[in-house]
Amino acid sequence: LGFGALLAVTDAITVDNIAARALEDKQNSLSQVLPDSIHDNNPVTDTVALANAEGRPITAYRARKEGKVTAVAYEIFGTGYAGEIKLMMGIDAAGKVLGVRVLEHKETPGLGDKIEVKKGDWITRFDGLSMGNPPLEKWKVKKDGGQFDQFAGATITPRGVLKAIREGLEFFAANKTTLTE
Repeated sequence: LGFGALLAVTDAITVDNIAARALEDKQNSLSQVLPDSIHDNNPVTDTVALANAEGRPITAYRARKEGKVTAVAYEIFGTGYAGEIKLMMGIDAAGKVLGVRVLEHKETPGLGDKIEVKKGDWITRFDGLSMGNPPLEKWKVKKDGGQFDQFAGATITPRGVLKAIREGLEFFAANKTTLTE
C-alpha cells in the first residue's frame, strides 16, 4: 500500500515535467525539418490527424506563415535490418522535401546508423527532392535500380529509409488538400 502511494505521488509530481520534455523533443524534431523562416506559428500545436495507407494514425504538424500553410511534417516509418526506423519528414506546400531526420532506430552502430545526420550526410540527400524528382520508381537504392547510394555493407537500412520517404511523399500527394488547407 505504501509503495503504491509513493508511486502515485511520484507520478503526480513528474507528469508535468515529462510532458514538457516530450513537447521539447517534438519541437526539436520539427525544427530540423521545418525551418523557422517558413513559419510564424508553433507547428506542435497546429496539427491534423490522418491515417496512412496501412491505416496507421499519422499526426501532421503544419507550418503557417501569415495564416497560410507553407509546409507540413509528420512521422514516417521504414523497416531496417534491426526493426522499425522512425523518421520525421518535412515537406513544403508544393511537395518538395525540406528534410528527413531519424527519430528512432535499432540499426547496427557503425554500419546502419549512418542514416543519422550526426553520423554522415546521407539523410540530407533528399532535401529539395519531390515525388516527380526523381520519378517515383527511382526512389530506391542503386542496387534495386534506383537513384540513391546505399552505404558499404548496409543495403537493408537505406532501402527501408527510401521506402519510407517514398511512402511519405505518396501520403502527402494523397492528402495534400487536407494537409495544406
